[in-house]
Amino acid sequence: MTYVVTDNCIKCKYTDCVEVCPVDCFHEGPNFLVIDPEECIDCTLCEPECPANAIFAEDEVPDNMEHFTALNEELSQEWPVITEMKPAPADAEEWDGKPDKLQYLER
Repeated sequence: MTYVVTDNCIKCKYTDCVEVCPVDCFHEGPNFLVIDPEECIDCTLCEPECPANAIFAEDEVPDNMEHFTALNEELSQEWPVITEMKPAPADAEEWDGKPDKLQYLER
């Protein structure tokens, strides 16, 4: 099993989760993070570290966000690995909790 980054990470992109990942399975895009399912070891450390509550175990991803499982797999093959925490975007708090942010995903 793997963990999946979902909708609420878009435009928030907190990187607290990256700091605790023992296998460096996070990949960074312009305004979103994803998890490489091939690298994730299901350690559970990232989920509680996400201030935006955007990370779920694969079998607990909300029904309306199941497409994020495939999106994480796809984008993790394209985006570079991120291994260190970075400052969140200046407007991250404003975006936290806004619904339907997939339209704002930058590739």
